[in-house]
Amino acid sequence: MPKPHKRKLQDLERQLDEAESYSQWRDLARKHDEASGAEVWRQVEHTHRYDNAQIRKRLDTLRMHRRERDNQGLLFTLNEGIHGNMGGMGSDQLYRVAKVGTKQLVEDYVDEIVDSLTRIAELSDDEISHEQKLDFFQRASHCYGCTALMLSGGGALGHFHLGVTKSLLEHGLLPKVISGSSAGSLVTAVLGTHGDAELLEMIKPIHLLEEARAELSWVDRLLFGKGGQIDIEGLEQIIERQIPDYTFQEAFELTGRHINISVAPAELHQSSRLLNAIASPNVYIRTAVKASCAVPGVYPAVMLEAKNVNGKRQPYLPTRRWVDGSVSDDLPAKRLARLYGVNHYIGSLINPIVLLTGSPQSPLPVPGTLRTVGHKAAARVARLSSRISQRYTSEWPRFNLLANMVASVLNQEYTADISVYPDFRRFNMRKILSHLTEEELINLINQGVRSTWPVLERIRISTKISQTLDTILDSYGEQPLLHNARKKSVPKPAKKQRQRKSA
Repeated sequence: MPKPHKRKLQDLERQLDEAESYSQWRDLARKHDEASGAEVWRQVEHTHRYDNAQIRKRLDTLRMHRRERDNQGLLFTLNEGIHGNMGGMGSDQLYRVAKVGTKQLVEDYVDEIVDSLTRIAELSDDEISHEQKLDFFQRASHCYGCTALMLSGGGALGHFHLGVTKSLLEHGLLPKVISGSSAGSLVTAVLGTHGDAELLEMIKPIHLLEEARAELSWVDRLLFGKGGQIDIEGLEQIIERQIPDYTFQEAFELTGRHINISVAPAELHQSSRLLNAIASPNVYIRTAVKASCAVPGVYPAVMLEAKNVNGKRQPYLPTRRWVDGSVSDDLPAKRLARLYGVNHYIGSLINPIVLLTGSPQSPLPVPGTLRTVGHKAAARVARLSSRISQRYTSEWPRFNLLANMVASVLNQEYTADISVYPDFRRFNMRKILSHLTEEELINLINQGVRSTWPVLERIRISTKISQTLDTILDSYGEQPLLHNARKKSVPKPAKKQRQRKSA
């Protein structure tokens, strides 16, 4: 029979699973931390997991300067360095003990940095010149970096992304840099072409239920038409309904979000692309989504389109065709780092390949370490097989392309600093490319919402400083990221009248 203490923890864990809102879940999680001893752990500064002495010293120094109104000293101390892993405070291990938050010292230090930045920003130009403050905030933002949200591919599991982004948006934690491939590209495009007010309306339960009751779901229609057959007309309908006909540049000017969509080449010896307002500003987002969702063997490869100088549509790289972005660059972390200075990643990981890379919700009866080793071994075999096939079977281009795609899929990294996974144990993987029922769709969205709850506080702590820097620079009329085009009013594109096919 369980001991009273253990029984209390089990009862709290059951209540956590049944919580109906984040506020309810958080209150229960705090009670669990108190009962488990995690709250005591939070208050004790010392641990081998980070350099508590360094953080305590810097915290006391900042507080002293603010208390004594030594603004130059405060600015000097801030100039000594602001980054998310000071003294190891960004370590993943620091967020594995308590269900809510981490060491109180870390949280206090982040809050003090935020308060100090705000203090400097509010100083009059007589105390610290405008040029000096602006120079400091630009350098601090560049050095600190920013956070990106990466939405992986995963067929019908794409509805999970809706729940994840819904939760982040409602709590003011949706990053400005977002990438998506395959199923994730549709959600990314929706986020990048609608303002916050529109999105908050779109993610209301009543709207999501209306989508669930549509003839076919978003991701289903992107993959199949009626009866499971390819339906190009149906694909265009769903994209036109959800995504305004904007280019990447126009979408950025409207929302200020840096959206990125991965596409893979449909030919050998070509490289994948990450489409965005920096690299491909004139490309139409709708065609990028069509390409990124073109699952090889299920949907035909797609030619991209762009807006020319006269405002007319024209082919973009007309000799090239593109397919499912998750084939070559599902989580484009390195490219995002190069383009936007991203150094912190949140991943909504629904790609079934993560079953091999250590997902905690994997239904496979194999320890995570062994799955990781197996994944690396499979990746090496696939890479070797691809090289052999290209050397000895050059007369079979389709086979070579398939071998190359398999190797590319297995050789990618499917990790992020903060990972959000669906519970693969509750999903029938045979339905990954099939229609979902209304109940299954709503369950996936709710699962996405609930799966973010355990990491919301970590995301809040990890992004608080960068969000503060962004807000300050925005008040100065400066864009904190490299692509500093000014926002302007972009008229909504007129909905095209669909032409009926002649009999």
